[in-house]
Amino acid sequence: MIHLSLIPGIGNAVIRRLRENFGSAQAGLEASEGELREALPPRICEKLLRGRSSRSILRRLERELKLVRSSECRTVALGEEGYPPNLVHIYDPPPILFIRGELNPDDKFAVSVVGTRRATTYGRDACSRLTREIVQQGFTVVSGMARGIDTVAHRSALENGGRTIAVLGSGLLNIYPRENADLAEEISRNGALISEFPMTTPPVDVNFPRRNRIISGLSLATIVVEADERSGALITADFALEQGREVLAVPGSIFSRCSKGTHRLIKEGATLMESVDDLLDVLNIPKVKLEREIPSQDKIPVDLEDEERMVLDVIPFTPMHIDEISASVNMPPNKVSSILLMLELKGLVGQQPGKMFVRRSIRRV
Repeated sequence: MIHLSLIPGIGNAVIRRLRENFGSAQAGLEASEGELREALPPRICEKLLRGRSSRSILRRLERELKLVRSSECRTVALGEEGYPPNLVHIYDPPPILFIRGELNPDDKFAVSVVGTRRATTYGRDACSRLTREIVQQGFTVVSGMARGIDTVAHRSALENGGRTIAVLGSGLLNIYPRENADLAEEISRNGALISEFPMTTPPVDVNFPRRNRIISGLSLATIVVEADERSGALITADFALEQGREVLAVPGSIFSRCSKGTHRLIKEGATLMESVDDLLDVLNIPKVKLEREIPSQDKIPVDLEDEERMVLDVIPFTPMHIDEISASVNMPPNKVSSILLMLELKGLVGQQPGKMFVRRSIRRV
């Protein structure tokens, strides 16, 4: 199957036709010239015949197999044991997957969490909280390891003891973005890295929309946390709908461009998501009773001073200017500024440009 993926002009549609005609792609690759000419258009047949005996392609194949083995990766082809069951019946399933890490049977209970690369503080906090709830209900979290929401989703899943799968738009030896190399390593030990592209494939733009169909295809539902009107996360949501999967969207501020895409999804019928209960409702899955309670964003740590509590109480999860905060608590701005600094150090408040502040999600009480 790797051999076929390396032949120029032999795409998924041709591989699918070979499987239909010969029972497997490998059998199609080994078929006689006469059999291939009966099954394929002349131009495609010529490309396949040249490619299967080309010395340069055979050298690339040998090199690719060495890279797979030396990188502790493996491949699984459509139709083989171990191929993700959620992917089998989507339109255009990848003929072959390159995998680093392990897939397990429970990964069929997977949910994708996606969103903008330019996430706001609110989006990051919402993603972190929702992902925590999702993994605590036993779901595997799938995302694309892009900057922003994807990265937050993977990290939150790992930090809360969950499994996560990253689907790449490049080869497994070409991690993108580069700053996520350590994250990729951690994911491979607590889930899997997956790509349909040969090992050293660069992260070119055309690969990422194709990658998105695998993200949604692996998942029972796709959750869009933040997305502007042109976000790639909306492509993932479209694929999910085409695949007959559920789509949920997290509402945001009407003043944020990162909410335009999610609000459009909600207007068009996506389920509004505020907590994991909304996900469980659309999937008709009962809620797991947890041994420990999930901390609420509304809970305030007990070690706050009275004035710190007063200031924190008026700060919403959307940006608020320091002058508004000062007026709300009837304190001078210089004193409020000192209190906000302490709240920042305690991880309860985040500062944004223009002296704007937002309340942060609280993990521990």
